[in-house]
Amino acid sequence: MRKASRLFEIIQILRLARKPITAADIAETLEVTPRSIYRDIAALQAMRVPIEGERGLGYILRPGFDLPPLMFTIEETEAIVLALALLARTGDEELKAAARRVNQKITGAVPGPLRQAFQSQALHAWGTVAAPPPAIDLAMVRRAIRDEQKLALDYRDELGRASERTVRPLALIYYSEHAMMVAWCELRQDIRNFRADRVEHCEPVGAFFRGEGNRLRQLWISGWKTNAARPLEAEDA
Repeated sequence: MRKASRLFEIIQILRLARKPITAADIAETLEVTPRSIYRDIAALQAMRVPIEGERGLGYILRPGFDLPPLMFTIEETEAIVLALALLARTGDEELKAAARRVNQKITGAVPGPLRQAFQSQALHAWGTVAAPPPAIDLAMVRRAIRDEQKLALDYRDELGRASERTVRPLALIYYSEHAMMVAWCELRQDIRNFRADRVEHCEPVGAFFRGEGNRLRQLWISGWKTNAARPLEAEDA
């Protein structure tokens, strides 16, 4: 890790620490020697970064210190590039457009060497590109999850059985072939999975489940861990 990146990481570690943190602990996190951390902290203090403390007792960052504009390492930049490329494989058109805007914003904000990492087209996400589901707007589902708004579904399962459901949407899972909505189904009084490409109609209803979303998601996560042998993409009737 270059010294400039290490200084930034030290500030980040101190900002997030709730109590004094020793040079040895910082050194272990950054995989360097404590001697290097002592020198780096002295350099930061010389630059008037308000770090207080001493050897053996630990260091803290005085509240109110503002970091300079956010910067990424080369590896972090490559992680963002690949993540944005993976978004392009989903069937969520709004997220794909947002990914393109993020790429443009970051490309315009970072210095030249990092800008090249965004523009080089050296990293690609290959494989099947999911088609947008024909009868459900995934952007609407994401808004309903955020707003904790109920949705009305006309659904046809893998056996061709049709049903009408009112659901409380909790999560979206994106696969290379399709998207899956996880929701509390008021018909079944349980959590169910609905493949987006088998939804025949979907619209918000004028009812909400505000304050319940996190509790229901925890119920889903705990049930998923308990039944780990069952694949996440399995559909529920």
